[in-house]
Amino acid sequence: MSRWDEVIAAVGAAQQGREGGHEALLAQWEATAVDDHASRCVLAHYLADGEPELADEVAWDEVALKEYALLADDSLAAIGIPSARGMAPSLHLNLGDGYLRQGRVEEAQVQLAAGLESADALGDDGYGALVLGGLERLAAHLATGAGDA
Repeated sequence: MSRWDEVIAAVGAAQQGREGGHEALLAQWEATAVDDHASRCVLAHYLADGEPELADEVAWDEVALKEYALLADDSLAAIGIPSARGMAPSLHLNLGDGYLRQGRVEEAQVQLAAGLESADALGDDGYGALVLGGLERLAAHLATGAGDA
């Protein structure tokens, strides 16, 4: 099994809510070299989703974005993302949503702007529509002052 196969298997287990899914992600995180920014970006992105505490969720989202900043454009091609830039809108959306729920409105606005700026990298498909919809909802929540996106 390749490194990516192990990471994707852990992501799948976590996304499907299988017992031990979050632990599988954590195990992959521990097994990943600190300079494997692509795997660490993906793992942190999904680790955030499994955190019951908002502070921990936001911390993982921040890690995912920091790792993303170190990626070459083709770093995620092995998992079907031809341009790493295509992941940016989702990373910014998740972090912006977390910041908003923490009451960190200005930081949420910065993430929204970055997500919208990179939205042209999204495909014209279901995933792209999902992320664009999320960015639109985040913008609406910020415009109305709602603290729970």
